[in-house]
Amino acid sequence: MNVKEFGTILFVERYDQCVTFYRDILKLEVRNVKDSLVTFNISSGYLMVEKGGFGSANEKNRQQNPVVLRFDVDSLEESIQDLEDRGVIFSNRYLEFDWGKIAVFLDPDGNRIELGEINKTSGSHKE
Repeated sequence: MNVKEFGTILFVERYDQCVTFYRDILKLEVRNVKDSLVTFNISSGYLMVEKGGFGSANEKNRQQNPVVLRFDVDSLEESIQDLEDRGVIFSNRYLEFDWGKIAVFLDPDGNRIELGEINKTSGSHKE
C-alpha cells in the first residue's frame, strides 16, 4: 500500500465550538471547509472535524472515544504556557513517564488531547 497522507476524522456534537477551538485556540490552519466538516492541516497529514459525534461535558472514556489526539512539541512548558494564555485549561499539566512527558486537556466535546515532549524511548519516536 502506498499511503500518500494520513488523516484523522473526529466526529463531534458541538461542531461550531470544536471548529472554533481547533482553528482559533490551537491555531491549526484550515485546509478545507464543506457543509458539515472542516479539515485542518497538521505537520504530516490532517485532522478533519465533522458533524455527527457524541459530546460530553467531561472527558470521554475509552469506550466513548478510544482515540487520543497527541501533538508532539519541542517544549512542553512553552506550549502549555502558550495555550493557557489562549484560555486552555489543562486537566494535567505534567505527567512524566520514562519515555517523556505529556500534558492533558479537552476539546469542547470532551475529546482528550495530549501535548507530548517525547524522548528516544517513546514508541512514537522517529529516527
